[in-house]
Amino acid sequence: MTPDELVVDVSQDWMLACDVQQRFMKGLGGAGAFLNYSGRCRQLRALGGDCYDFMPLSNHRLALVIGDASGKSLAAALMIANVQSSLRTATMFAGDDLSALLRVVSHQAYTSSLEDRYATVFYGVFDPATRRLRYVNAGHNPPVILRQDVSLESVEGSGAPVGMFQDSTYDEGIIQLHPGDFLIAYTDGVIESANQFGEEWGIDGLLNAAAGCAKRSEGAEHLVQSIFKSMDTFSGGHQSDDATLAVLRVR
Repeated sequence: MTPDELVVDVSQDWMLACDVQQRFMKGLGGAGAFLNYSGRCRQLRALGGDCYDFMPLSNHRLALVIGDASGKSLAAALMIANVQSSLRTATMFAGDDLSALLRVVSHQAYTSSLEDRYATVFYGVFDPATRRLRYVNAGHNPPVILRQDVSLESVEGSGAPVGMFQDSTYDEGIIQLHPGDFLIAYTDGVIESANQFGEEWGIDGLLNAAAGCAKRSEGAEHLVQSIFKSMDTFSGGHQSDDATLAVLRVR
């Protein structure tokens, strides 16, 4: 293979990887009798290290995933693809033990990745029968509950990022949701968006952007769009990291 042929071959592989990653998150959103949900992953480069996922489960339950891999570009994309694929597989076989599920995913990431590669992950399961969210957090930013009365509640709890240690353990948390509540999960790229003076948008910027939608009883998709629009207004459209949102709204 000549150098020119090698460049073309690598370029084609890169484009294929980009296409696969985009397809993995394309069209993830929906609505039902109990909630509506939406997300968006806006990558800094063609390949990125963020992901989100929604997985319908039995008895009308829904699993929510958001993750952020260490590093940039191809290495981060490979890591997060590995984690997302492992989560989808483990979700089918791990039953209702969310702590065990994250232990399996973390061990798989540890054994199949380089030493300095890991990913933060939030994994939650919403049960419409109780309107409870059961969750585990592997080093990710705590999601926020925006109540219908615009009060705020952080979804606390954290373990080590998946893939960081060989035998990580995780504690399960439970939070009660009510009709009209939003669950807002996000990655660092959202709150670390900065303006021309180097000031970060921060969690306050995110929550202020979301509060208006809660007052107007808007849906999850509208909230995602509004948050990104407000973030871009603050930063002047400048983006320095992958930025991802995953939102649930309880009906």
